[in-house]
Amino acid sequence: MKKYPILSTNQLLNCIEHNNCQVIDIRSVNAYNGWPLKGEARGGHIKGARSLPFTWTKYMDWIEVVKSKNILPEKEIVIYSYKQEDCFEVARLLRKAGYSNISIYNNFINEWSANSALPMQKLSRHKNLVYPEWVKLIDDGLLPPTHGGGRTVICHVHYRNREAYLSGHIPGAIDIDTLALEAPETWNRRSPEELEAALTCHGIDSDTTVILYGKHMMPDNADEFPGSAAGHIGAIRCAFIMMYAGVKDVRVLNGGFHAWKEAGYEISTDDVPKNPVYSFSSSIPVNPELAVDINK
Repeated sequence: MKKYPILSTNQLLNCIEHNNCQVIDIRSVNAYNGWPLKGEARGGHIKGARSLPFTWTKYMDWIEVVKSKNILPEKEIVIYSYKQEDCFEVARLLRKAGYSNISIYNNFINEWSANSALPMQKLSRHKNLVYPEWVKLIDDGLLPPTHGGGRTVICHVHYRNREAYLSGHIPGAIDIDTLALEAPETWNRRSPEELEAALTCHGIDSDTTVILYGKHMMPDNADEFPGSAAGHIGAIRCAFIMMYAGVKDVRVLNGGFHAWKEAGYEISTDDVPKNPVYSFSSSIPVNPELAVDINK
């Protein structure tokens, strides 16, 4: 294994303060966003670090992604992760691609995140963007971090494409067509009355924790509705409308169905029945300020 310099916390801090290096975080995007996946004192990433998950190294165009993030060979590169061996592998690949000035930092958990004086950043609402293991805890009947308890509904979102759901989904998930919440003529959100009917039909009231995700499929441009292959875009649209309506706890699975599959978790083909609720329990819309309307 090729040896690379190992930086101390003081050396890394000095390097950052003098703008002499580019720090790369090769942990998962979820850890980078703010989830403390290994019990670190503070979730998030070293301030200014670029996200370059180790799992991306398996992609053929990985080095193009590196360049697109403006990670350039002329700067000193400092890599950190939860695992030192991952750092060494990324360093090897970078050196192979012409990067020569590479160092490793190994004390993110024990020193950097543990010291509140050292600068960190995180996605401000990262808790709304959950990771596969978080959803798996619910599937196992457990309560994941930041979940307040109560009813949870997992929704596999699609657009005119129930086959995307029936061909494989997260166990226990129900399907929801975006057309339940959006008018087919304009794709604008439906009326408050229609939204209440659709949400309650899917077992969702204002106090339900809702987890949304979609499945990316190869589009058929000859199809009348080629957008039916872009399920995860629909999940984001449904998340917005549910928040607008007043669902208090809306989460989106980061990476969608692909992330669940990549994690190696069970996939179900059951057509899970919906369990309607009596009422939404709030007057829709609870959060009208989330939408900007124009006069017709």
